[in-house]
Amino acid sequence: MERGEGAARSRAEPWPCPRGHPRGAEPFVMLIRADITPHIKADGAAYKAAPGAVPSERTRSPRSLARVEVISFGKQEKVEKMKPSLQFFLAGFLLLILQTGLCYGIKWIGLSKTPLALTLNQTQHCKQLEGLVVSQVQLCRSNLELMQTIIQAAREVIKTCRKTFSDMRWNCSSIELAPNYLLDLERGTRESAFVYALSAAAISHTIARACTTGDLPGCSCGPIPGETPGPGYRWGGCADNLNYGLIMGSKFSDAPMKMKKSGSQANKLMHLHNSEVGRQVLKASLEMKCKCHGVSGSCSIKTCWKGLQELQDIALDLKNKYLSATKVVHRPMGTRKYLVPKDIDIRPVKETELIYLQSSPDFCMKNEKVGSHGTQDRLWGMGKVYGKAYLLLDPLFFFFLANHRSGWRERENPWSQYSRQCNKTSNGSDSCDLMCCGRGYNPYMDKVVERCHCKYHWCCYVTCKKCERTVERYVCK
Repeated sequence: MERGEGAARSRAEPWPCPRGHPRGAEPFVMLIRADITPHIKADGAAYKAAPGAVPSERTRSPRSLARVEVISFGKQEKVEKMKPSLQFFLAGFLLLILQTGLCYGIKWIGLSKTPLALTLNQTQHCKQLEGLVVSQVQLCRSNLELMQTIIQAAREVIKTCRKTFSDMRWNCSSIELAPNYLLDLERGTRESAFVYALSAAAISHTIARACTTGDLPGCSCGPIPGETPGPGYRWGGCADNLNYGLIMGSKFSDAPMKMKKSGSQANKLMHLHNSEVGRQVLKASLEMKCKCHGVSGSCSIKTCWKGLQELQDIALDLKNKYLSATKVVHRPMGTRKYLVPKDIDIRPVKETELIYLQSSPDFCMKNEKVGSHGTQDRLWGMGKVYGKAYLLLDPLFFFFLANHRSGWRERENPWSQYSRQCNKTSNGSDSCDLMCCGRGYNPYMDKVVERCHCKYHWCCYVTCKKCERTVERYVCK
């Protein structure tokens, strides 16, 4: 590493969460490095800032940086000449803002991209995992057997969030960019409140279930309840070990928020509160599950245990809290500052409600500055080859494919994959009127293959035919 690059990097670290840029592209940080590095030679000589920052044709003396071009996503941003004092002040101010990134706590969801072939059997493997802060790497080293379960939890968060919000304008699509999020999850928004709550619930849920299935050597079935079951019931089976899941899950998911450089105090309090709400909903989902025993299925005796509901059911409860979330402000009360409702600041925040600090856009139109993908159709054409549809994408969509490491490939139904469908007959959030924000919609015909004419054969298997039918679907203009 050259002297200039090392000096620049030491001043700019820790790097904040990129806002949707491809991995390795850090244009805004590069700009700051270029501004504050003292190792810039004059008159077109070697430019020793971080790689990617491009000098102008005539770079002036180190004390008077002239014009620097930073290439970002195919765009060039120019920074005009500034006086040294103002230059250093702005660089420091912007660096302070960037270091208060809000997505530290959910960067671990990037573990979902961990290759399935990676075997975590040595502590040095923890450094290879994506999205972990230092304290989480330490937890990984001391609880190595837990990491495969946490990786599974990260995948469950993404899958569950996408499914839960598939009928709304914000459909949780940016969570798939983990650990590099857009502004909808970087800021203290209602959407980030939901993701923090869901991720906290998911990691404890997955660990508790893993104890039940015997996947974790450090835990076993949950304790037998102390209360006596009713007549005809008895405790047995293997209960989900919720206590162990909550302890280990909270240690891992809350670790980033307990770092000294994890953002402002208001953001820490908000994320810790929402994470705890997720765990409270998880606790409330613990219910009694039973299995019948008896002669000829008489169910004379029921063996019961305590089990958690499915994560999708927990997500639906959190979605209701998302819809009724409370906007808060960080306000002094006595000698300390607390989060209090902005409009009703006479009462404290309830322990059961999700809270957020910044309002969200309506997510109707694409606007990367606020993290909105929009609901307008981004496919401008499609052709069919052998009954399968091939995607013809607009240029902006190539980044999405590259970021997901997926190439040009055929899709059975590309419209449902990359454009926002709406329900013409619905009156809810998925209706064409609400989903399309009054812009209207385009109909298209879709071929659906289903199993049909199924027949049971003694004994014991079922055969079915495949039937194809055409249905009309709608996508937003």
